[in-house]
Amino acid sequence: MVRATFAGFTTALSALQASQKRLDITGQNLSNMNTVGYTRQNLETSSLNYTNPISHYMNGSEIMVGYGVSMDKVTQIRDPFLDAQYRSQMEKSGYTNAMQTSLDSLSRFLDESSIAGIRQAFDNIQSTLNLAQDPAKVNDKVFESELRLRMQELSNLLNLSAQKIDEAKKQEFERLDGEGTNQNGAEQAVNDILKQIGELNRQIKHNQVFGQPSLELMDERNVLLDELSSYIPIEVRYKKDDAHKDDKDWPDDLYVDMIYQDGGNRQTLTLISGTEGSGDQNYGRLDIEPDAAGAAANGYLNVTANFTEAPALGTSSVIIGGTDDAAQTSQFKGGSIQASLDMLSGGPTTDVTVIDQTKTHGYQYYINHLDNLARSFAQVMNTLNIKGNDGDANAYLFVNRENTGATPTDGITAANIGINSQWTDGTVELGKGFKDGPDDKNNANDTALAMLRAMSVAYNGTNDAPYNGINLGNKTFAGYISNVSTVLATDSSHNQASLKNNVTILNGIQDSRDSVSGVSLDEEASNMMTYMAAYNAASRLMTALDEALNTLINNTGLVGR
Repeated sequence: MVRATFAGFTTALSALQASQKRLDITGQNLSNMNTVGYTRQNLETSSLNYTNPISHYMNGSEIMVGYGVSMDKVTQIRDPFLDAQYRSQMEKSGYTNAMQTSLDSLSRFLDESSIAGIRQAFDNIQSTLNLAQDPAKVNDKVFESELRLRMQELSNLLNLSAQKIDEAKKQEFERLDGEGTNQNGAEQAVNDILKQIGELNRQIKHNQVFGQPSLELMDERNVLLDELSSYIPIEVRYKKDDAHKDDKDWPDDLYVDMIYQDGGNRQTLTLISGTEGSGDQNYGRLDIEPDAAGAAANGYLNVTANFTEAPALGTSSVIIGGTDDAAQTSQFKGGSIQASLDMLSGGPTTDVTVIDQTKTHGYQYYINHLDNLARSFAQVMNTLNIKGNDGDANAYLFVNRENTGATPTDGITAANIGINSQWTDGTVELGKGFKDGPDDKNNANDTALAMLRAMSVAYNGTNDAPYNGINLGNKTFAGYISNVSTVLATDSSHNQASLKNNVTILNGIQDSRDSVSGVSLDEEASNMMTYMAAYNAASRLMTALDEALNTLINNTGLVGR
């Protein structure tokens, strides 16, 4: 042999080892083909080319080649651009999915297209009042009882709707802060994810420093990053810590920034700062607290990124509000937390008759409209019945059941509207006169007919007495609740279309990620055959080298032959 005796065997051995390792990795990929978050692994190799071979049998003119393969490291096959795209789309999907959950909770009792609700109650009242065209009906106690029953049904539905909205609002709070439930809210979920990523950062870094790639731990971290992006917008960065920024072989640290808008400008706040500090000092937390000024009125919340326990991150924080919170200009552009904030803060604060499509129609929007409807209807019916009872100020039909106003009729809302108990026991009766017509008549059914006409009036705030000041956006009572229901149906339909579109795009990006990072059965099977062929070839090389060495030792240079 004209080369170092066992150099060829070393070359063949390195080929066998590399092929064996590739087969091992292929088996690892196939066995984890259905493991959530698993990233396809690959062996990186390089050609050995010793520039200073240690051998007494080599001369300086020998070409340095043929010394085998070096197994450098096992890596993951990932595309950072697709990861960033996927997480950006997760923010949008998380927002529309959480928004749809909230809208669905409202649709169960406000969607007049699928339930016999408040609109139907108004129609029933109008149908009953239609019978008053026969004066004999008004004097019939059965008619008055029927009308009272229909009025009671309406007040019960308004009460129930207000109660359901209040419950939905409380559930939205619980989805954020988790209090009062046996499940984690968004606050606990996000903080648990931040803690896990912070701890994984340290564990991965420790292993990498000692030569272990920790690819499975990196997969676990990537799954957590994907989940985190559904709650809040994030941006992931990789860089070396300051102490080793010039060491190219030192492993990178992972940093996570929270992205938010402040006055329309993009801002970032670091939530996870690599492996800086010690213990839990490399990650912050989100605190979700009610806004003392707005929680009682409109349900605004403060979301604060709190770093007081993470000195390495500083003490920076930001307060995030709903998009309709005029006092708070900082918001997320996506994520389920922002959807909850928008639903809790979205609603008219002044004129409920103006529908602003640029604002979120949250819980307060619907409760304000129901309150306006209940207050207006009670005011009209009470006024007409008082007139029909010769101006008796106590002849009201509807009251504030909670009796929180100066008089029983003050402060009526959808939550507290109820039938006057004195109407039920007969102390107060349906008016039998009106004396307000053009001929100054006083027919027994004038009051009931006036109520019937009131059901068809489009209230715009400038109607003649006794309707002056009542504003339903130039709509009737039934038309007003229909409009509210239509707004909800429109919002839900639009959001469902957005959700479907977002999920379709997300699945497309996921397919692209899987084509790069996922395990393909066909591709791995092809690789297995290729690596097995290489293994067999390396084995054959070792056999050939053995035959050559046997010839060199046993068949050449024999003395006396």
